[in-house]
Amino acid sequence: MGDVPEFDRAPGSRFAYVTLVTNQDYVLGASALLRSLRHSGTSADLVVLYTPGVDEQDLDTLKGFGPRLGRCDRLPTSEAFNERHERGRLHKAAPFTKGGKPVFHTPLDNFVKLRLWQLTDYDRVVFIDADALVLKNLDKLFGYPEFCAAPNVYESLKDFHRMNSGVFTAAPDEGTFAAMLDRLDQPDAFWRRTDQTFLESFFPDWHGLPVFYNMLQYVWFNLPELWDWSQVHVLHYQYEKPWETGHDKVDRLRPLIDLWQAFATGDGIPEDMSALPGPLDGAALKAS
Repeated sequence: MGDVPEFDRAPGSRFAYVTLVTNQDYVLGASALLRSLRHSGTSADLVVLYTPGVDEQDLDTLKGFGPRLGRCDRLPTSEAFNERHERGRLHKAAPFTKGGKPVFHTPLDNFVKLRLWQLTDYDRVVFIDADALVLKNLDKLFGYPEFCAAPNVYESLKDFHRMNSGVFTAAPDEGTFAAMLDRLDQPDAFWRRTDQTFLESFFPDWHGLPVFYNMLQYVWFNLPELWDWSQVHVLHYQYEKPWETGHDKVDRLRPLIDLWQAFATGDGIPEDMSALPGPLDGAALKAS
C-alpha cells in the first residue's frame, strides 16, 4: 500500500493543517504559509510532508514555526501510470494555456497529497498548498465534512463547475487511502490535472466551500468585482509564484506579491487585511 509518512515527533492535537513540499522552492512557499497560519492564531498542529526531493537541512527555515515534519515517498504507482503522467507527456496532453507554471517538480509529486488519508493520528486535517497564505482563521473547517473544497474560480462563472485542490478537508482513514490507490492506478487511467482531477472523481459530491476559502490570484484581474479582502480566508498563488521574478504578470499582481513578501519575511504584515486596497480601487489599478 505504500509506507506511511515518518514524523519527527508525536502529534500535539487531534487536528492539523497539512502542506506538501517537494523542493527548495516550495520550502520557501511553506515558510510564508506557516507564518500566516501562526498569525491566524490556530491551535492545531502544523504538518509539513516532504518528499525525497527535499534535503532535510532545507527544512531548517521552517522549524521556527514548530511544524511536525513528515518524510514520505511518492505513491507506489505502476511504471505505465508514471509514464502517462510524466511532465512532458502530461503537459502535451493537457497543456496550461491560462498562465505559466514553473518547473518545480514532477506531476507525480502532486499525488502525494493522497497520503493525508494515512495521517490517522488526526481526526480531521485541512490541506493547504504551499503557494498560499492564510489571512483569516480557518479552524472551523475541522468541523466540516469530508470532502470540502472550493471551486476553481479565476476566469468566469463556468469555473464554479470544477474544484481546486489547493485547499480541502479530509478525514484520515487507511481504508479510504487503500480505495484511492485502487482507483488511481487503473489500466489506462489518466488524470488530466493530476490530484485535482482524481479527487473530483473520487468525491463526486464534494461539498463546495466559498471561493474566499481558496481565492485564486487571477481573480484579482479577471473577476475584480468578486474580490473582498474582508472575506478572503486563503489567498492561493496559482500559476506564477510570488517568489518568481520576470514573468509577464508581475506588475498586474504586484499588491498580492507584496503581501506574500510581507509574510515571507515577517516584515510589514498588515494589521487589518480588510483595509487593503482592492483591485477596483484607484491605487491598485494604477499599480497594475
